[in-house]
Amino acid sequence: MKKSNRLTIYTLFLLITTIIPFKLTWAQINQDNLRKHIYYLADDKMKGRGTGSKEVKQAADYIEKHFEKYKLTPKGTKQFRQAFEARVRRVQVMDSIRTAENIIGYLDNGAPYTIVIGAHYDHLGEGMQGGSKDSLGVGAIHNGADDNASGVAALLELARHYSTNNVKENHNILFIAFGAEELGLIGSKHFTNNPTIPLNSILCMLNMDMIGRYNPEQGVAIIGYGTSKKWPDIFSEIKSPVKYYTGHDGNGGSDQTSFYKKDIPVLFFHTGGHPDYHMPTDDPDKIDYSSLQGIIELEIMVIDNTMKQKDKMDFQFTN
Repeated sequence: MKKSNRLTIYTLFLLITTIIPFKLTWAQINQDNLRKHIYYLADDKMKGRGTGSKEVKQAADYIEKHFEKYKLTPKGTKQFRQAFEARVRRVQVMDSIRTAENIIGYLDNGAPYTIVIGAHYDHLGEGMQGGSKDSLGVGAIHNGADDNASGVAALLELARHYSTNNVKENHNILFIAFGAEELGLIGSKHFTNNPTIPLNSILCMLNMDMIGRYNPEQGVAIIGYGTSKKWPDIFSEIKSPVKYYTGHDGNGGSDQTSFYKKDIPVLFFHTGGHPDYHMPTDDPDKIDYSSLQGIIELEIMVIDNTMKQKDKMDFQFTN
């Protein structure tokens, strides 16, 4: 073989073994990881992850274990944990005041601004804390696979992606798994009233709640598009793997609302309601794992474009 041909083949080999794999793995989200997380969190053994339960504490341990694995910096008030009290008001129960926790991990890039990515990990337990749509559901396990094991699985995959992609991003990232969302956004309210980083250093907040039941006809909703003039520019060049549509309002019945009320631009990713919402039938086998992967990859595109913002994003009230 001639020397020039050997050099050409060697050059092609370098391209194949370096540049191409990098591009292919740049935004890959692992469906096996998504399944593992959701099947763990929404297993009957977790008894619906009701606030204050032994099982929701096991879910917190699971999330913390992965934050440690990804070498995130603890950013709670006690390592990764930020404890608070939550009150059950919807039904009469003996233990109406319960201890809950946010689980907080920080990817410190030494930047002045931070992007917050969040999802709540609690659910309705066995239907005795209120919120069940099943008239006969008290005492039945509400697994909450879509609501919100799907969002937590995405949170963990995003934490894995950004902590292992060998890129020092332009902004820091704060990953928060919120407790007691189902009792009235209590975990996110507690964080925004008792922040572990300065609120004025938060560039924006992206929330994921119920992103596992994709409807291809309507797509995934991205609510909060009107909370900053920067969002249209950030979305302008995105070629999404899934269909999506935008809503302008910053409020929306999930944890991004707590940040919106503190004048922070937000986005809320949500695939909409379905017959299993707040029912004992919200199970892991009903999750659309392929579309969930696409939604997370869309969010990576949004986050990466947001990373290009050099200055503080403006904030707009939407109502």
